[in-house]
Amino acid sequence: MTSAEAAALALQDHAALWRMGEVGAVDVVSSACDALVAGLDSPALRMLAACTRREADYDVPDLLPLALDELGLTLHPAGSRAAREAGVRALAARTLAGELTPRELAFRIHQRFGHDLPLTERLAALDDEYDYLEHGEGTPAQVDADVLAEALRLTTAARPMP
Repeated sequence: MTSAEAAALALQDHAALWRMGEVGAVDVVSSACDALVAGLDSPALRMLAACTRREADYDVPDLLPLALDELGLTLHPAGSRAAREAGVRALAARTLAGELTPRELAFRIHQRFGHDLPLTERLAALDDEYDYLEHGEGTPAQVDADVLAEALRLTTAARPMP
């Protein structure tokens, strides 16, 4: 994967995480800056990257869809199943990158979606397994490994390259 492809994927992930409230608008602006440095370019991306911290909350909702569209990237409609699933995949990628622990991933997914989103059912069940550890069933390392395996499955199964 080239640095431009990685930056495009990171920008798209930040957009999905922003949609679900996991990251702030300032994080999206930082990701836009990284995308420019990596060689991606479009008029809206430049405007997005130029936002100050003060402007980010106001400007990201208007500029982000334009920038992603100009780059051929996807921003799913807020609240849609596709937006939720993109956010889940982005969280899974952050876990594989070491930004979240397996326990944090399972907990966040279970807290946000319960057992209602088919894509996340396994992670919700694994969050329950962490609770069962107190009763001597299994080890944290076993559950962590299962969460990481599920995160890998989620990020490779249906995560198209930009």
